[in-house]
Amino acid sequence: MLAKMIKTKSISTKAEKSDGLRILASRFRGHGVPASAYDVWMPNLGPTEGLLRSFKAGKIDWPQFSKQYKDEIFADSTIDRDNRTIKNHGQKFTLRLLQRIAKDETITFMCQCAEDEMHCHRHLLAKLLNGKI
Repeated sequence: MLAKMIKTKSISTKAEKSDGLRILASRFRGHGVPASAYDVWMPNLGPTEGLLRSFKAGKIDWPQFSKQYKDEIFADSTIDRDNRTIKNHGQKFTLRLLQRIAKDETITFMCQCAEDEMHCHRHLLAKLLNGKI
Protein backbone atom coordinates (compact mmCIF):
# COMPACT_ATOMS: atom_id res chain seq x y z
CA MET A 1 0.00 0.00 0.00
CA LEU A 2 1.73 3.15 -1.16
CA ALA A 3 1.00 6.34 0.67
CA LYS A 4 -0.52 9.34 -1.07
CA MET A 5 1.89 11.83 0.39
CA ILE A 6 4.49 11.61 3.11
CA LYS A 7 6.72 14.60 3.70
CA THR A 8 9.56 15.37 6.08
CA LYS A 9 10.50 18.66 7.71
CA SER A 10 12.48 20.18 10.51
CA ILE A 11 10.31 21.19 13.47
CA SER A 12 11.81 24.67 13.09
CA THR A 13 10.55 25.05 9.51
CA LYS A 14 7.42 27.15 9.12
CA ALA A 15 4.19 25.18 9.11
CA GLU A 16 2.22 25.09 5.88
CA LYS A 17 -1.33 23.98 5.24
CA SER A 18 0.03 21.44 2.73
CA ASP A 19 1.83 19.65 5.61
CA GLY A 20 -1.37 17.85 6.56
CA LEU A 21 -0.96 15.87 9.78
CA ARG A 22 2.26 17.10 11.42
CA ILE A 23 3.91 14.34 13.46
CA LEU A 24 6.85 15.08 15.74
CA ALA A 25 8.78 11.77 15.56
CA SER A 26 11.39 12.36 18.23
CA ARG A 27 12.05 10.91 21.69
CA PHE A 28 12.33 14.44 23.05
CA ARG A 29 10.12 17.36 22.20
CA GLY A 30 12.97 19.84 22.42
CA HIS A 31 13.43 23.03 24.42
CA GLY A 32 11.18 25.86 23.38
CA VAL A 33 9.14 23.77 20.92
CA PRO A 34 5.51 24.77 21.44
CA ALA A 35 2.82 22.11 21.17
CA SER A 36 1.28 24.21 18.40
CA ALA A 37 4.28 23.31 16.15
CA TYR A 38 2.89 19.79 15.60
CA ASP A 39 -0.42 17.91 15.68
CA VAL A 40 0.79 14.79 17.46
CA TRP A 41 4.01 13.82 19.21
CA MET A 42 5.02 10.18 18.65
CA PRO A 43 8.23 9.64 20.62
CA ASN A 44 8.04 5.90 19.91
CA LEU A 45 9.00 6.64 16.27
CA GLY A 46 12.25 8.37 17.19
CA PRO A 47 15.57 6.57 17.59
CA THR A 48 16.63 5.71 21.11
CA GLU A 49 18.90 8.17 22.82
CA GLY A 50 21.80 5.69 22.75
CA LEU A 51 21.51 5.09 19.03
CA LEU A 52 21.25 8.79 18.24
CA ARG A 53 24.25 9.63 20.43
CA SER A 54 26.34 6.89 18.79
CA PHE A 55 25.58 8.29 15.34
CA LYS A 56 26.14 11.94 16.28
CA ALA A 57 29.46 11.02 17.99
CA GLY A 58 30.64 9.21 14.85
CA LYS A 59 30.77 5.81 16.56
CA ILE A 60 28.52 4.36 13.84
CA ASP A 61 28.00 5.43 10.24
CA TRP A 62 24.74 6.17 8.42
CA PRO A 63 24.20 2.62 7.08
CA GLN A 64 24.71 1.21 10.59
CA PHE A 65 22.39 3.82 12.09
CA SER A 66 19.75 3.06 9.45
CA LYS A 67 19.84 -0.68 10.14
CA GLN A 68 19.79 -0.27 13.91
CA TYR A 69 16.96 2.28 13.74
CA LYS A 70 14.86 -0.10 11.62
CA ASP A 71 15.67 -2.90 14.10
CA GLU A 72 14.49 -0.66 16.96
CA ILE A 73 11.24 0.20 15.17
CA PHE A 74 10.39 -3.49 14.72
CA ALA A 75 11.75 -4.76 18.06
CA ASP A 76 9.34 -6.91 20.06
CA SER A 77 7.65 -5.34 23.04
CA THR A 78 8.22 -7.13 26.34
CA ILE A 79 4.67 -6.28 27.45
CA ASP A 80 2.95 -8.72 25.08
CA ARG A 81 5.77 -11.23 24.66
CA ASP A 82 3.87 -13.98 26.53
CA ASN A 83 0.43 -13.07 25.20
CA ARG A 84 -0.89 -15.80 22.90
CA THR A 85 -3.25 -13.42 21.07
CA ILE A 86 -1.16 -10.28 20.71
CA LYS A 87 2.27 -10.55 19.17
CA ASN A 88 3.52 -6.99 19.22
CA HIS A 89 6.37 -6.56 16.81
CA GLY A 90 7.39 -3.03 17.66
CA GLN A 91 5.71 -0.22 15.83
CA LYS A 92 4.29 -2.23 12.92
CA PHE A 93 0.69 -1.42 13.91
CA THR A 94 1.47 2.28 14.27
CA LEU A 95 3.14 2.23 10.86
CA ARG A 96 0.12 0.50 9.31
CA LEU A 97 -2.17 3.14 10.77
CA LEU A 98 0.02 5.92 9.40
CA GLN A 99 0.12 4.22 5.99
CA ARG A 100 -3.67 4.13 5.98
CA ILE A 101 -3.95 7.79 6.97
CA ALA A 102 -1.40 8.74 4.30
CA LYS A 103 -3.55 7.10 1.62
CA ASP A 104 -6.09 9.89 2.06
CA GLU A 105 -4.15 12.84 3.43
CA THR A 106 -0.65 14.20 3.69
CA ILE A 107 1.42 13.47 6.76
CA THR A 108 4.68 15.21 7.61
CA PHE A 109 7.31 13.66 9.88
CA MET A 110 9.35 16.18 11.81
CA CYS A 111 12.28 16.26 14.21
CA GLN A 112 14.88 18.75 15.43
CA CYS A 113 17.40 18.12 12.62
CA ALA A 114 18.01 20.90 10.14
CA GLU A 115 15.71 21.04 7.12
CA ASP A 116 18.52 20.10 4.71
CA GLU A 117 19.89 17.25 6.86
CA MET A 118 19.70 14.10 4.74
CA HIS A 119 21.00 11.74 7.44
CA CYS A 120 17.91 11.91 9.61
CA HIS A 121 15.54 9.19 10.78
CA ARG A 122 12.51 11.13 9.53
CA HIS A 123 13.59 10.26 5.97
CA LEU A 124 13.90 6.59 6.96
CA LEU A 125 10.36 6.69 8.39
CA ALA A 126 9.03 8.07 5.10
CA LYS A 127 10.80 5.30 3.20
CA LEU A 128 9.45 2.66 5.58
CA LEU A 129 5.88 3.80 5.04
CA ASN A 130 6.37 3.85 1.28
CA GLY A 131 7.81 0.31 1.36
CA LYS A 132 11.21 1.43 0.09
CA ILE A 133 13.27 -0.11 2.92
